[in-house]
Amino acid sequence: MTAHSSIDQQFDVLIIGSGAAGLSLALRLADYASVAVISKNTLQEGSTYYAQGGISAVLKPTDSFDSHIKDTLNAGVGLCDPEAVKFTVEHAPENIQWLIDLGVPFTTDQHRDGKRDFHLTREGGHSHRRVIHAADATGQALSGTLVNHARHHHNITLFENHIAIDVITGKKLKQKDNRVYGAYILNRDSEAVVTFKSRFVVLATGGANKVYLYTSNPDGSTGDGIAIAWRAGAEVANMEFMQFHPTCLYHPEAKSFLITEAVRGEGGKLLLPNGEQFMHRFDSRGELAPRDIVARAIDHEMKRLGTEFIHLDISHKPAAFIKSHFPTIHKRCLEFGYDMTKEPIPVVPAAHYTCGGVKTDLNGSTNIKGLYAIGETACTGLHGANRMASNSLLECLVFAESACNDILQQLKDKTTLPAIPYWDESQVTDSDEEVVVTHNWHELRQFMWDYVGIVRTDKRLARAKRRVNLLLNEIDEYYGNFKVTNDLIELRNLAVVADLIIQSAIARKESRGLHYSLDYPEASTRDEAKNTVLNPNKIHNSET
Repeated sequence: MTAHSSIDQQFDVLIIGSGAAGLSLALRLADYASVAVISKNTLQEGSTYYAQGGISAVLKPTDSFDSHIKDTLNAGVGLCDPEAVKFTVEHAPENIQWLIDLGVPFTTDQHRDGKRDFHLTREGGHSHRRVIHAADATGQALSGTLVNHARHHHNITLFENHIAIDVITGKKLKQKDNRVYGAYILNRDSEAVVTFKSRFVVLATGGANKVYLYTSNPDGSTGDGIAIAWRAGAEVANMEFMQFHPTCLYHPEAKSFLITEAVRGEGGKLLLPNGEQFMHRFDSRGELAPRDIVARAIDHEMKRLGTEFIHLDISHKPAAFIKSHFPTIHKRCLEFGYDMTKEPIPVVPAAHYTCGGVKTDLNGSTNIKGLYAIGETACTGLHGANRMASNSLLECLVFAESACNDILQQLKDKTTLPAIPYWDESQVTDSDEEVVVTHNWHELRQFMWDYVGIVRTDKRLARAKRRVNLLLNEIDEYYGNFKVTNDLIELRNLAVVADLIIQSAIARKESRGLHYSLDYPEASTRDEAKNTVLNPNKIHNSET
Protein backbone atom coordinates (compact mmCIF):
# COMPACT_ATOMS: atom_id res chain seq x y z
CA MET A 1 0.00 0.00 0.00
CA THR A 2 1.09 3.63 -0.47
CA ALA A 3 1.21 6.09 2.42
CA HIS A 4 0.97 9.84 2.78
CA SER A 5 3.37 11.77 4.99
CA SER A 6 2.62 12.54 8.60
CA ILE A 7 4.56 14.11 11.45
CA ASP A 8 5.55 10.80 12.95
CA GLN A 9 5.87 7.24 11.60
CA GLN A 10 6.96 4.03 13.36
CA PHE A 11 7.89 0.65 11.85
CA ASP A 12 9.85 -2.45 12.81
CA VAL A 13 12.22 -1.93 9.88
CA LEU A 14 12.91 1.21 7.83
CA ILE A 15 14.43 0.53 4.40
CA ILE A 16 15.85 3.55 2.58
CA GLY A 17 15.93 2.67 -1.12
CA SER A 18 13.56 0.84 -3.48
CA GLY A 19 15.87 -1.02 -5.85
CA ALA A 20 16.61 -4.74 -6.01
CA ALA A 21 18.25 -4.76 -2.57
CA GLY A 22 15.65 -2.72 -0.72
CA LEU A 23 12.52 -4.31 -2.20
CA SER A 24 13.77 -7.90 -2.01
CA LEU A 25 14.58 -7.33 1.68
CA ALA A 26 11.16 -5.77 2.25
CA LEU A 27 9.40 -8.75 0.66
CA ARG A 28 11.42 -11.24 2.70
CA LEU A 29 10.70 -9.38 5.97
CA ALA A 30 7.08 -8.43 5.43
CA ASP A 31 5.46 -11.66 6.64
CA TYR A 32 7.08 -11.15 10.03
CA ALA A 33 7.54 -7.39 10.54
CA SER A 34 6.10 -4.00 9.62
CA VAL A 35 8.26 -2.47 6.91
CA ALA A 36 8.57 1.05 5.48
CA VAL A 37 10.30 1.57 2.14
CA ILE A 38 11.57 5.07 1.33
CA SER A 39 11.87 5.84 -2.38
CA LYS A 40 13.46 9.10 -3.49
CA ASN A 41 11.45 9.19 -6.69
CA THR A 42 8.93 6.68 -7.98
CA LEU A 43 9.68 3.09 -6.97
CA GLN A 44 11.27 2.15 -10.28
CA GLU A 45 13.36 5.25 -10.89
CA GLY A 46 16.66 3.76 -9.74
CA SER A 47 19.68 1.92 -11.09
CA THR A 48 18.01 -1.50 -10.87
CA TYR A 49 15.38 -0.52 -13.43
CA TYR A 50 18.06 0.48 -15.95
CA ALA A 51 20.25 -2.62 -15.51
CA GLN A 52 20.46 -4.42 -18.84
CA GLY A 53 22.80 -7.39 -18.60
CA GLY A 54 21.54 -9.84 -16.00
CA ILE A 55 22.39 -11.77 -12.83
CA SER A 56 25.34 -14.15 -12.56
CA ALA A 57 24.78 -17.56 -11.00
CA VAL A 58 25.91 -21.15 -11.47
CA LEU A 59 22.85 -22.74 -13.05
CA LYS A 60 24.24 -25.51 -15.28
CA PRO A 61 26.22 -28.68 -14.47
CA THR A 62 28.93 -27.60 -16.91
CA ASP A 63 29.66 -24.63 -14.59
CA SER A 64 30.78 -24.72 -10.95
CA PHE A 65 30.92 -22.62 -7.78
CA ASP A 66 34.71 -22.88 -7.87
CA SER A 67 34.80 -21.38 -11.35
CA HIS A 68 32.50 -18.47 -10.42
CA ILE A 69 34.55 -17.85 -7.28
CA LYS A 70 37.82 -17.93 -9.22
CA ASP A 71 36.52 -15.51 -11.88
CA THR A 72 35.28 -13.07 -9.21
CA LEU A 73 38.58 -13.20 -7.30
CA ASN A 74 40.52 -12.59 -10.51
CA ALA A 75 38.39 -9.58 -11.41
CA GLY A 76 38.83 -8.15 -7.90
CA VAL A 77 42.63 -8.14 -8.29
CA GLY A 78 43.58 -9.38 -4.83
CA LEU A 79 41.16 -7.33 -2.75
CA CYS A 80 38.05 -9.53 -2.68
CA ASP A 81 37.18 -11.11 0.64
CA PRO A 82 37.27 -14.85 -0.25
CA GLU A 83 34.65 -15.61 2.41
CA ALA A 84 32.26 -12.99 0.99
CA VAL A 85 32.80 -14.27 -2.55
CA LYS A 86 32.14 -17.89 -1.55
CA PHE A 87 29.07 -16.86 0.46
CA THR A 88 27.61 -14.89 -2.45
CA VAL A 89 28.29 -17.47 -5.15
CA GLU A 90 26.94 -20.39 -3.12
CA HIS A 91 23.70 -18.53 -2.31
CA ALA A 92 23.14 -17.46 -5.92
CA PRO A 93 21.03 -20.38 -7.25
CA GLU A 94 18.49 -20.22 -4.40
CA ASN A 95 18.04 -16.49 -4.97
CA ILE A 96 17.51 -16.98 -8.70
CA GLN A 97 14.89 -19.61 -7.86
CA TRP A 98 13.25 -17.10 -5.47
CA LEU A 99 12.96 -14.65 -8.37
CA ILE A 100 11.61 -17.33 -10.69
CA ASP A 101 8.99 -18.18 -8.08
CA LEU A 102 8.04 -14.49 -7.90
CA GLY A 103 7.52 -14.52 -11.65
CA VAL A 104 10.50 -12.64 -13.10
CA PRO A 105 10.26 -13.36 -16.87
CA PHE A 106 13.77 -14.55 -17.65
CA THR A 107 14.61 -15.28 -21.31
CA THR A 108 14.43 -18.94 -22.36
CA ASP A 109 15.71 -21.01 -25.29
CA GLN A 110 13.70 -23.71 -27.06
CA HIS A 111 15.65 -26.80 -28.04
CA ARG A 112 15.03 -29.15 -30.94
CA ASP A 113 13.25 -31.60 -28.65
CA GLY A 114 10.79 -28.86 -27.73
CA LYS A 115 12.11 -28.36 -24.20
CA ARG A 116 12.90 -24.87 -22.95
CA ASP A 117 15.52 -23.73 -20.46
CA PHE A 118 16.90 -20.39 -19.42
CA HIS A 119 19.22 -18.64 -21.84
CA LEU A 120 22.53 -17.77 -20.22
CA THR A 121 24.88 -15.20 -21.69
CA ARG A 122 28.56 -14.54 -21.00
CA GLU A 123 30.08 -11.23 -19.96
CA GLY A 124 33.53 -9.83 -19.23
CA GLY A 125 35.59 -11.76 -16.68
CA HIS A 126 33.35 -14.86 -16.75
CA SER A 127 34.78 -18.16 -17.97
CA HIS A 128 31.31 -19.65 -18.55
CA ARG A 129 27.88 -18.59 -19.73
CA ARG A 130 26.23 -17.97 -16.36
CA VAL A 131 24.34 -14.68 -16.69
CA ILE A 132 20.57 -15.22 -16.56
CA HIS A 133 18.64 -12.32 -18.07
CA ALA A 134 15.37 -10.97 -19.42
CA ALA A 135 16.44 -10.00 -22.95
CA ASP A 136 18.45 -6.77 -22.54
CA ALA A 137 16.14 -5.26 -19.91
CA THR A 138 16.72 -7.51 -16.89
CA GLY A 139 16.50 -4.64 -14.42
CA GLN A 140 13.16 -3.52 -15.81
CA ALA A 141 11.72 -7.04 -15.49
CA LEU A 142 13.18 -7.52 -12.01
CA SER A 143 12.10 -4.12 -10.73
CA GLY A 144 8.60 -4.47 -12.15
CA THR A 145 8.10 -7.84 -10.48
CA LEU A 146 9.40 -6.70 -7.08
CA VAL A 147 7.36 -3.48 -7.16
CA ASN A 148 4.19 -5.35 -8.06
CA HIS A 149 4.58 -7.71 -5.11
CA ALA A 150 5.53 -4.89 -2.71
CA ARG A 151 2.52 -2.78 -3.66
CA HIS A 152 0.19 -5.61 -2.78
CA HIS A 153 1.71 -6.69 0.54
CA HIS A 154 -0.32 -5.47 3.52
CA ASN A 155 2.76 -5.17 5.77
CA ILE A 156 4.84 -2.99 3.43
CA THR A 157 4.21 0.75 3.39
CA LEU A 158 5.72 2.62 0.45
CA PHE A 159 6.75 6.26 0.68
CA GLU A 160 7.49 7.56 -2.81
CA ASN A 161 9.08 10.97 -3.43
CA HIS A 162 10.75 10.96 -0.01
CA ILE A 163 14.48 11.45 0.58
CA ALA A 164 16.44 10.61 3.72
CA ILE A 165 18.33 13.43 5.44
CA ASP A 166 20.10 11.56 8.25
CA VAL A 167 19.64 8.58 10.54
CA ILE A 168 18.88 9.16 14.22
CA THR A 169 21.42 7.52 16.53
CA GLY A 170 21.84 7.12 20.25
CA LYS A 171 24.82 9.44 20.06
CA LYS A 172 22.64 12.24 18.67
CA LEU A 173 20.06 11.57 21.40
CA LYS A 174 22.77 11.44 24.08
CA GLN A 175 22.03 7.76 24.77
CA LYS A 176 24.68 5.40 26.11
CA ASP A 177 23.98 2.86 23.39
CA ASN A 178 24.88 4.28 19.96
CA ARG A 179 22.36 2.28 17.96
CA VAL A 180 19.94 3.62 15.37
CA TYR A 181 16.45 4.71 16.33
CA GLY A 182 15.13 5.93 13.00
CA ALA A 183 15.70 8.68 10.46
CA TYR A 184 14.62 12.14 9.38
CA ILE A 185 12.99 11.99 5.94
CA LEU A 186 12.00 14.89 3.67
CA ASN A 187 8.65 14.53 1.88
CA ARG A 188 9.55 16.04 -1.50
CA ASP A 189 5.91 16.83 -2.30
CA SER A 190 4.91 18.67 0.88
CA GLU A 191 8.49 19.75 1.79
CA ALA A 192 7.79 18.59 5.37
CA VAL A 193 10.41 16.65 7.33
CA VAL A 194 8.96 13.43 8.77
CA THR A 195 10.39 11.63 11.80
CA PHE A 196 10.54 7.88 11.25
CA LYS A 197 11.11 5.70 14.32
CA SER A 198 12.58 2.24 13.87
CA ARG A 199 14.98 -0.12 15.64
CA PHE A 200 16.44 -1.18 12.31
CA VAL A 201 17.43 1.09 9.43
CA VAL A 202 18.68 -0.38 6.18
CA LEU A 203 20.55 1.79 3.68
CA ALA A 204 19.89 0.54 0.14
CA THR A 205 20.22 3.79 -1.80
CA GLY A 206 22.55 2.58 -4.55
CA GLY A 207 25.84 4.12 -5.59
CA ALA A 208 27.43 7.54 -5.95
CA ASN A 209 28.19 7.75 -9.66
CA LYS A 210 26.41 11.06 -10.14
CA VAL A 211 29.52 12.53 -8.53
CA TYR A 212 30.99 12.38 -12.04
CA LEU A 213 30.08 14.53 -15.02
CA TYR A 214 29.37 11.51 -17.22
CA THR A 215 27.57 8.50 -15.80
CA SER A 216 25.35 5.66 -16.94
CA ASN A 217 23.31 6.01 -13.75
CA PRO A 218 19.99 7.81 -13.22
CA ASP A 219 19.97 11.20 -11.51
CA GLY A 220 19.26 9.75 -8.06
CA SER A 221 22.64 8.00 -7.70
CA THR A 222 24.03 10.64 -5.35
CA GLY A 223 25.62 8.45 -2.68
CA ASP A 224 22.94 9.24 -0.08
CA GLY A 225 23.32 6.06 1.96
CA ILE A 226 27.12 6.23 2.05
CA ALA A 227 27.11 9.87 3.17
CA ILE A 228 24.39 9.23 5.78
CA ALA A 229 26.31 6.27 7.21
CA TRP A 230 29.55 8.28 7.31
CA ARG A 231 27.92 11.14 9.21
CA ALA A 232 26.45 8.62 11.66
CA GLY A 233 29.91 7.20 12.41
CA ALA A 234 30.00 4.10 10.18
CA GLU A 235 33.17 2.91 8.53
CA VAL A 236 33.52 3.24 4.76
CA ALA A 237 35.86 1.15 2.60
CA ASN A 238 37.49 1.12 -0.85
CA MET A 239 35.86 4.27 -2.21
CA GLU A 240 38.70 4.79 -4.70
CA PHE A 241 37.34 1.92 -6.79
CA MET A 242 34.75 3.65 -8.98
CA GLN A 243 33.91 1.52 -12.00
CA PHE A 244 33.60 3.15 -15.40
CA HIS A 245 31.48 1.15 -17.81
CA PRO A 246 33.43 0.94 -21.08
CA THR A 247 30.51 1.32 -23.44
CA CYS A 248 27.84 4.00 -23.16
CA LEU A 249 26.19 5.38 -26.27
CA TYR A 250 27.85 8.58 -27.43
CA HIS A 251 25.30 11.17 -28.45
CA PRO A 252 24.61 14.64 -27.03
CA GLU A 253 21.01 13.67 -26.22
CA ALA A 254 21.60 10.05 -25.14
CA LYS A 255 22.58 10.99 -21.58
CA SER A 256 25.12 8.14 -21.48
CA PHE A 257 22.70 5.37 -22.41
CA LEU A 258 24.34 2.11 -21.37
CA ILE A 259 25.27 -0.50 -23.98
CA THR A 260 25.31 -3.78 -22.06
CA GLU A 261 28.47 -5.85 -21.88
CA ALA A 262 26.45 -8.73 -23.30
CA VAL A 263 26.84 -7.10 -26.74
CA ARG A 264 30.55 -7.88 -26.48
CA GLY A 265 29.72 -11.23 -24.90
CA GLU A 266 27.78 -12.14 -28.04
CA GLY A 267 30.62 -11.14 -30.37
CA GLY A 268 30.62 -7.33 -30.51
CA LYS A 269 34.02 -5.80 -31.38
CA LEU A 270 35.55 -2.50 -30.27
CA LEU A 271 36.96 -0.52 -33.19
CA LEU A 272 39.01 2.62 -33.74
CA PRO A 273 37.59 5.28 -36.11
CA ASN A 274 39.48 3.61 -38.99
CA GLY A 275 37.80 0.26 -38.28
CA GLU A 276 40.84 -1.32 -36.62
CA GLN A 277 40.45 -3.62 -33.59
CA PHE A 278 42.67 -2.71 -30.64
CA MET A 279 41.72 -4.63 -27.48
CA HIS A 280 44.11 -7.51 -28.29
CA ARG A 281 46.99 -5.07 -27.71
CA PHE A 282 45.90 -4.55 -24.10
CA ASP A 283 44.69 -7.96 -22.95
CA SER A 284 44.62 -11.49 -24.38
CA ARG A 285 40.92 -11.71 -23.49
CA GLY A 286 40.19 -8.86 -25.88
CA GLU A 287 36.70 -7.41 -25.60
CA LEU A 288 35.89 -9.75 -22.70
CA ALA A 289 38.63 -8.50 -20.40
CA PRO A 290 37.41 -7.05 -17.06
CA ARG A 291 35.82 -3.62 -17.27
CA ASP A 292 38.73 -1.66 -15.77
CA ILE A 293 41.08 -2.93 -18.47
CA VAL A 294 38.60 -2.25 -21.28
CA ALA A 295 37.73 1.23 -19.98
CA ARG A 296 41.41 2.21 -19.64
CA ALA A 297 42.18 0.86 -23.11
CA ILE A 298 39.37 2.94 -24.63
CA ASP A 299 40.45 6.00 -22.64
CA HIS A 300 44.04 5.51 -23.82
CA GLU A 301 43.05 5.23 -27.49
CA MET A 302 40.71 8.23 -27.32
CA LYS A 303 43.45 10.40 -25.81
CA ARG A 304 46.10 9.06 -28.20
CA LEU A 305 43.96 9.81 -31.24
CA GLY A 306 42.18 12.89 -29.89
CA THR A 307 38.80 11.36 -30.68
CA GLU A 308 35.64 11.78 -28.60
CA PHE A 309 34.50 8.15 -28.97
CA ILE A 310 35.33 4.74 -30.41
CA HIS A 311 32.99 2.23 -32.08
CA LEU A 312 31.26 -0.95 -30.99
CA ASP A 313 30.32 -3.25 -33.87
CA ILE A 314 28.06 -6.31 -33.82
CA SER A 315 26.63 -5.75 -37.31
CA HIS A 316 28.39 -8.92 -38.55
CA LYS A 317 25.75 -10.92 -36.63
CA PRO A 318 22.35 -11.64 -38.27
CA ALA A 319 19.87 -8.78 -37.82
CA ALA A 320 17.27 -11.13 -36.34
CA PHE A 321 19.78 -12.27 -33.71
CA ILE A 322 20.59 -8.67 -32.71
CA LYS A 323 16.95 -7.61 -32.53
CA SER A 324 15.92 -10.63 -30.44
CA HIS A 325 18.86 -10.40 -27.99
CA PHE A 326 19.06 -6.62 -27.71
CA PRO A 327 15.61 -5.20 -28.50
CA THR A 328 15.85 -2.27 -26.08
CA ILE A 329 19.30 -1.19 -27.25
CA HIS A 330 18.39 -1.62 -30.91
CA LYS A 331 15.30 0.53 -30.52
CA ARG A 332 17.14 3.21 -28.50
CA CYS A 333 19.99 3.41 -31.03
CA LEU A 334 17.50 3.83 -33.88
CA GLU A 335 16.01 6.82 -32.02
CA PHE A 336 19.43 8.49 -32.27
CA GLY A 337 19.99 7.54 -35.90
CA TYR A 338 22.14 4.43 -35.47
CA ASP A 339 21.16 0.99 -36.81
CA MET A 340 23.32 -1.51 -34.93
CA THR A 341 22.27 -4.29 -37.32
CA LYS A 342 24.00 -2.45 -40.18
CA GLU A 343 26.75 -0.27 -38.69
CA PRO A 344 29.03 0.28 -35.68
CA ILE A 345 27.69 2.53 -32.91
CA PRO A 346 29.75 5.25 -31.13
CA VAL A 347 30.54 4.56 -27.45
CA VAL A 348 32.48 6.13 -24.56
CA PRO A 349 33.24 5.09 -20.96
CA ALA A 350 31.10 6.59 -18.15
CA ALA A 351 30.98 6.25 -14.37
CA HIS A 352 28.88 3.18 -13.68
CA TYR A 353 29.33 1.43 -10.33
CA THR A 354 30.60 2.20 -6.82
CA CYS A 355 32.64 -0.85 -5.75
CA GLY A 356 33.36 0.56 -2.28
CA GLY A 357 30.82 1.77 0.23
CA VAL A 358 29.66 1.30 3.80
CA LYS A 359 31.73 -1.48 5.38
CA THR A 360 29.56 -4.44 6.37
CA ASP A 361 29.77 -8.06 7.45
CA LEU A 362 28.04 -10.98 5.74
CA ASN A 363 24.73 -9.96 7.32
CA GLY A 364 24.90 -6.43 5.92
CA SER A 365 25.57 -5.07 9.42
CA THR A 366 27.67 -1.94 9.93
CA ASN A 367 29.68 -1.02 13.04
CA ILE A 368 26.57 0.83 14.34
CA LYS A 369 23.99 -1.42 15.98
CA GLY A 370 20.76 -1.69 14.02
CA LEU A 371 22.20 0.03 10.93
CA TYR A 372 22.54 -2.11 7.79
CA ALA A 373 23.77 -1.41 4.28
CA ILE A 374 23.02 -3.63 1.28
CA GLY A 375 23.43 -3.46 -2.47
CA GLU A 376 25.68 -0.90 -4.12
CA THR A 377 25.67 1.23 -0.96
CA ALA A 378 27.66 -1.47 0.86
CA CYS A 379 31.22 -2.73 0.69
CA THR A 380 30.81 -6.43 1.47
CA GLY A 381 34.16 -7.62 0.14
CA LEU A 382 32.59 -9.23 -2.94
CA HIS A 383 33.97 -6.86 -5.56
CA GLY A 384 37.45 -6.00 -4.34
CA ALA A 385 39.22 -3.59 -6.68
CA ASN A 386 36.88 -4.25 -9.61
CA ARG A 387 33.36 -5.66 -9.89
CA MET A 388 32.84 -8.51 -12.30
CA ALA A 389 29.89 -8.05 -14.65
CA SER A 390 26.44 -9.06 -13.33
CA ASN A 391 27.63 -9.75 -9.79
CA SER A 392 25.88 -6.56 -8.63
CA LEU A 393 22.24 -7.62 -8.78
CA LEU A 394 23.33 -10.93 -7.31
CA GLU A 395 24.88 -9.13 -4.34
CA CYS A 396 21.64 -7.21 -3.79
CA LEU A 397 19.66 -10.44 -3.56
CA VAL A 398 22.07 -12.50 -1.45
CA PHE A 399 22.71 -9.80 1.15
CA ALA A 400 19.03 -8.87 1.34
CA GLU A 401 18.42 -12.50 2.30
CA SER A 402 21.19 -12.56 4.93
CA ALA A 403 20.18 -9.16 6.36
CA CYS A 404 16.60 -10.42 6.63
CA ASN A 405 17.70 -13.46 8.62
CA ASP A 406 19.82 -11.33 10.96
CA ILE A 407 17.09 -8.73 11.55
CA LEU A 408 14.46 -11.40 12.24
CA GLN A 409 16.70 -12.92 14.89
CA GLN A 410 17.07 -9.53 16.61
CA LEU A 411 13.40 -8.60 16.34
CA LYS A 412 12.74 -11.10 19.11
CA ASP A 413 14.53 -8.81 21.55
CA LYS A 414 12.28 -5.82 22.10
CA THR A 415 13.94 -2.42 22.52
CA THR A 416 11.97 0.55 23.78
CA LEU A 417 12.47 3.54 21.50
CA PRO A 418 13.41 6.74 23.33
CA ALA A 419 11.68 10.06 22.76
CA ILE A 420 12.89 11.49 19.46
CA PRO A 421 12.67 15.23 18.84
CA TYR A 422 10.98 16.46 15.69
CA TRP A 423 13.00 18.21 13.01
CA ASP A 424 13.62 21.82 14.06
CA GLU A 425 13.49 24.51 11.35
CA SER A 426 12.97 27.43 13.73
CA GLN A 427 16.46 28.82 13.17
CA VAL A 428 16.60 28.65 9.38
CA THR A 429 14.97 30.46 6.46
CA ASP A 430 14.08 29.78 2.85
CA SER A 431 17.08 30.13 0.58
CA ASP A 432 17.52 33.29 -1.46
CA GLU A 433 20.63 31.95 -3.24
CA GLU A 434 19.67 28.71 -5.00
CA VAL A 435 22.38 29.50 -7.57
CA VAL A 436 24.93 28.41 -4.95
CA VAL A 437 23.55 24.87 -5.02
CA THR A 438 23.46 24.76 -8.83
CA HIS A 439 26.97 26.17 -9.22
CA ASN A 440 28.53 23.87 -6.62
CA TRP A 441 26.78 20.84 -8.14
CA HIS A 442 28.33 21.49 -11.56
CA GLU A 443 31.76 22.41 -10.19
CA LEU A 444 31.93 19.23 -8.12
CA ARG A 445 31.05 16.89 -10.98
CA GLN A 446 33.41 18.65 -13.37
CA PHE A 447 36.53 18.50 -11.20
CA MET A 448 35.80 14.91 -10.17
CA TRP A 449 35.68 13.97 -13.86
CA ASP A 450 38.86 15.91 -14.66
CA TYR A 451 40.98 14.96 -11.64
CA VAL A 452 39.58 11.73 -10.12
CA GLY A 453 38.52 9.82 -13.23
CA ILE A 454 39.80 6.72 -15.05
CA VAL A 455 43.46 7.80 -14.82
CA ARG A 456 44.77 9.71 -11.76
CA THR A 457 47.91 11.48 -10.55
CA ASP A 458 49.02 12.88 -7.20
CA LYS A 459 48.78 16.41 -8.58
CA ARG A 460 45.24 15.91 -9.87
CA LEU A 461 44.11 14.38 -6.56
CA ALA A 462 45.65 17.24 -4.57
CA ARG A 463 43.77 19.74 -6.73
CA ALA A 464 40.54 17.84 -6.20
CA LYS A 465 41.09 17.70 -2.43
CA ARG A 466 41.59 21.47 -2.18
CA ARG A 467 38.41 22.11 -4.16
CA VAL A 468 36.27 19.63 -2.26
CA ASN A 469 37.39 21.13 1.07
CA LEU A 470 36.14 24.54 -0.07
CA LEU A 471 32.85 23.08 -1.26
CA LEU A 472 32.29 21.16 1.98
CA ASN A 473 32.73 24.35 3.99
CA GLU A 474 30.39 26.31 1.71
CA ILE A 475 27.74 23.59 1.77
CA ASP A 476 27.91 23.20 5.56
CA GLU A 477 27.40 26.93 6.01
CA TYR A 478 24.50 26.91 3.54
CA TYR A 479 22.94 23.83 5.18
CA GLY A 480 23.08 25.51 8.59
CA ASN A 481 21.24 28.63 7.45
CA PHE A 482 18.52 27.48 5.07
CA LYS A 483 15.68 24.98 4.97
CA VAL A 484 16.52 21.62 3.49
CA THR A 485 15.53 20.87 -0.09
CA ASN A 486 16.01 17.81 -2.24
CA ASP A 487 18.81 19.51 -4.23
CA LEU A 488 20.64 20.63 -1.10
CA ILE A 489 20.45 17.16 0.47
CA GLU A 490 21.83 15.54 -2.69
CA LEU A 491 24.60 18.13 -3.06
CA ARG A 492 25.59 17.71 0.59
CA ASN A 493 25.79 13.95 0.11
CA LEU A 494 27.69 14.17 -3.18
CA ALA A 495 30.32 16.43 -1.61
CA VAL A 496 30.84 14.02 1.29
CA VAL A 497 31.18 11.06 -1.07
CA ALA A 498 33.53 12.97 -3.38
CA ASP A 499 35.76 13.67 -0.38
CA LEU A 500 35.73 9.98 0.60
CA ILE A 501 36.71 8.98 -2.95
CA ILE A 502 39.54 11.52 -3.02
CA GLN A 503 40.84 10.56 0.45
CA SER A 504 40.83 6.89 -0.52
CA ALA A 505 42.56 7.52 -3.85
CA ILE A 506 45.27 9.60 -2.16
CA ALA A 507 45.87 6.81 0.38
CA ARG A 508 46.46 4.14 -2.28
CA LYS A 509 50.08 4.37 -3.46
CA GLU A 510 49.77 1.80 -6.25
CA SER A 511 47.64 0.99 -9.28
CA ARG A 512 45.13 -1.78 -8.72
CA GLY A 513 41.89 -2.62 -10.47
CA LEU A 514 39.79 0.49 -10.99
CA HIS A 515 42.34 2.79 -9.36
CA TYR A 516 45.06 3.66 -11.88
CA SER A 517 47.73 6.24 -11.05
CA LEU A 518 50.40 7.46 -13.45
CA ASP A 519 52.62 8.12 -10.42
CA TYR A 520 52.30 4.54 -9.14
CA PRO A 521 51.68 2.44 -12.28
CA GLU A 522 52.57 -0.89 -10.66
CA ALA A 523 50.51 -2.91 -8.19
CA SER A 524 51.86 -4.07 -4.87
CA THR A 525 52.20 -7.81 -4.49
CA ARG A 526 48.94 -9.61 -3.73
CA ASP A 527 50.30 -10.52 -0.30
CA GLU A 528 50.57 -6.79 0.42
CA ALA A 529 47.13 -5.91 -0.91
CA LYS A 530 45.14 -3.87 1.59
CA ASN A 531 41.67 -2.41 1.77
CA THR A 532 41.35 1.31 2.31
CA VAL A 533 39.16 1.68 5.39
CA LEU A 534 38.05 5.14 6.50
CA ASN A 535 36.26 6.11 9.67
CA PRO A 536 35.03 9.58 10.65
CA ASN A 537 38.21 10.30 12.60
CA LYS A 538 41.09 8.90 10.59
CA ILE A 539 42.23 6.85 7.61
CA HIS A 540 43.96 3.56 8.12
CA ASN A 541 44.74 0.58 5.93
CA SER A 542 43.83 -2.91 7.10
CA GLU A 543 44.86 -6.22 5.61
CA THR A 544 42.28 -8.21 3.70
